[in-house]
Amino acid sequence: MFAQTLFVLGLILSAVVAIPIDPYGLSSPGLSYAAPKLLAAPAISYAAPKLLAAPAISYAAPKLLAAPAISYAAPAISYAPKVLAAPVAVAKVAVAEPYDPNPQYSFSYGVTDQHTGDSKQQEETLVNGVVHGSYSLAEPDGTIRKVTYTADKVNGFNAVVEKKGVAAVAIAKPAIAVAAVPAITKIGYASAPGLSLGGYH
Repeated sequence: MFAQTLFVLGLILSAVVAIPIDPYGLSSPGLSYAAPKLLAAPAISYAAPKLLAAPAISYAAPKLLAAPAISYAAPAISYAPKVLAAPVAVAKVAVAEPYDPNPQYSFSYGVTDQHTGDSKQQEETLVNGVVHGSYSLAEPDGTIRKVTYTADKVNGFNAVVEKKGVAAVAIAKPAIAVAAVPAITKIGYASAPGLSLGGYH
């Protein structure tokens, strides 16, 4: 396959090189070229000197075949730029969310932590466009504050605040000044055997 490709390329190259160049463009558009015919080599004969009765030896060169006529026509080259189509605009269609004309919900939660003293609750419902709810929490003074509320489009937000329990009154103790007393510490030294600390043991 490689040899065939090389042969074809060689033929094309020899045809291109052999085309006469017409600088003024006066030649006809269809060019043809015939390769020159090779002449057959003359027959060469050689007769050896007769030493013994040897037969005469003759040699004839092989006949070369004439090259085939090669014609080449220049290919018609045309160029047309590719025109790309404009991108198609894809319109996103907004899909309406399902609408509930009378939404309803209800939730509640509560926390009571004996360790920290945190205590709170909340509950709320929405029915027929009116919110009803309440929340309560433990205040730092020991009372429970409870807020009950309603809200709608006509009356807005309305809340009622209640306080339950008695506020614990903290009695402040007077501050007592305490004087710092320096601590006396007795330090003892241990001596190693054979080591003298100046007569103190």
